[in-house]
Amino acid sequence: MRCVIARFPFELTRSGVLESMTGIKPEPVTGESVIIGRRRYPVKQVGQVITRQDRRDFSAAEVLRAMAQLGFTCRAVHEAAPLGILSPMQHASAMLGTPLAV
Repeated sequence: MRCVIARFPFELTRSGVLESMTGIKPEPVTGESVIIGRRRYPVKQVGQVITRQDRRDFSAAEVLRAMAQLGFTCRAVHEAAPLGILSPMQHASAMLGTPLAV
């Protein structure tokens, strides 16, 4: 598949990406990620390995789009769940450690 990452054309294949990532230890994931094989890699690490470019030269969105088109599972950043607002009675129950009766 032909794709453009950081204004450079690349001819990527699923097997080529799998081969490129063989033996690469995944860095800790803090943002978007791609599952390649059984491992979860940060998007920027995958982009750096497959393009041999500096991570500052391309965006995560470019790599995510290419990996998704090749059929890899991509994960977005998990947003924190909104905190619920407690009523005064719920707050008092929580402070006392008793279960709430709903």
